[in-house]
Amino acid sequence: MPIKDYVAYDGVALAELVRKGEVSAAELAEEALKRIEKHNPTLNAVVTDMADQGRGIAKDIDAGDKAAPFAGVPFLLKDIMGDFEGVATQYGSRLAAGNPAAQHSTLTQRFLASGLVPLGKTNVPEFGLLPVSESSLYGPARNPWNPDHTPGGSSGGSAAAVAAGIVPLAHANDGGGSIRIPASSSGLVGLKPSRARIPQGPVIGDAMSGLTADLVVSRTVRDTAVALDIAAGPEPGDPYFAPHHEGIWSDDVGVAPGSLRIGFTTRTIGGEPVDPECVAAVENTAKLLESLGHHVEEASPTIDNDTMQQAFMAIWATGVAQQISLQELLFGKTPNQGDLEPLTLGLAERGRQVTGADYLNAVAMLQIMARTVAQWHDEYDLWLTPTLGQPPLRVGTIDVNESDPEKAFGPVLNYVAFTPVQNATGQPAISLPLHWTPDGLPVGVHFAARQGDEATLIRLASQLEEAQPWINRHPPIWD
Repeated sequence: MPIKDYVAYDGVALAELVRKGEVSAAELAEEALKRIEKHNPTLNAVVTDMADQGRGIAKDIDAGDKAAPFAGVPFLLKDIMGDFEGVATQYGSRLAAGNPAAQHSTLTQRFLASGLVPLGKTNVPEFGLLPVSESSLYGPARNPWNPDHTPGGSSGGSAAAVAAGIVPLAHANDGGGSIRIPASSSGLVGLKPSRARIPQGPVIGDAMSGLTADLVVSRTVRDTAVALDIAAGPEPGDPYFAPHHEGIWSDDVGVAPGSLRIGFTTRTIGGEPVDPECVAAVENTAKLLESLGHHVEEASPTIDNDTMQQAFMAIWATGVAQQISLQELLFGKTPNQGDLEPLTLGLAERGRQVTGADYLNAVAMLQIMARTVAQWHDEYDLWLTPTLGQPPLRVGTIDVNESDPEKAFGPVLNYVAFTPVQNATGQPAISLPLHWTPDGLPVGVHFAARQGDEATLIRLASQLEEAQPWINRHPPIWD
């Protein structure tokens, strides 16, 4: 396959070529590896080499059944929760470095069963704590639209690789926006599924009381929908699971969503203004939605922003402390000087001060908020907001050497004002690449749906993808 053809296809289309015998899985793996070699010195997207493992998997696919939906499609795992047996999952931290995973995660097993071919692991901030992908261990991942800017976080390495055409889709996860933030920053599709839609076993049952979810970032809605098909569904022993879905999500691609009632806002939950480009993104999308027959009006659920932030921080900081103690439990590793960034240490210390009662109260506050938002959705099918409060940040905006969390996160509170809501409520939400700034930086728009209703998001996303295609918009660093 000529190099120029590889990036013309999404994952579904590449798998179809493999099934037809027009290209081999091994050839596709080499195309992706060439692009890693070409672009990674600039983007710093891939931080762990799995070329040997990927070549072996591709060889097995070529010798066997090619019926899997992503048969032979090059792929990347995130360096957080992307466990692959024998390869270290380092969480962007010196503390976690060098410990090979004892087994595949459940999600990795499902990715492999779908035919995906992992070729590496992608850049993340330490323990996934930031909306950028910058760590002392790996250095910053950079945005192919402009390397002076971040591709977002914490799945920024995955997003940079997909946006640059290295792979058509890559593993991502989301505890406060970490699928949707990099999707917005990198001009991609990013769906956070409903709480517990994707199992996190066999080691993890419930990360931070259900704040986190896994899936992918991709260039097309159908790749995201197929990824959801292959990844979703409980496994034995899960503490709880998402509402059952009848049917196949990829069948929703191209299906008219009907006339939806959509509320929108261009201000943060706390009532603060956002960047004019983010306002324009929402307003232009609202007009497009109206032209497609949807009812769109300014409306938002009532959310106490201060209470949400306090509850979220209590759970988040406790989760950081737990991650550090888990390293000792699993690997016998206790932090030495320099093993952890000052910001991580500051968050962990904050987490250790949270009592059991405080933690349960924080969970209760978010559960109350989830009920309030669910009642709002009795009237509105979707909530439309900017994904972020401004276009992609410049690299270095957040100081990981600042140990005071308030000081470190102060410059970005309004930047990530929208995405944590759905982690707190458990709802599905999607970021779509429907706007670019005059200087060429992507700005995502964000839709949240009722708990369990990924189907409506996929149907609407597919309709918008057809009405205002983004597939032929490429960054300067491409192919």
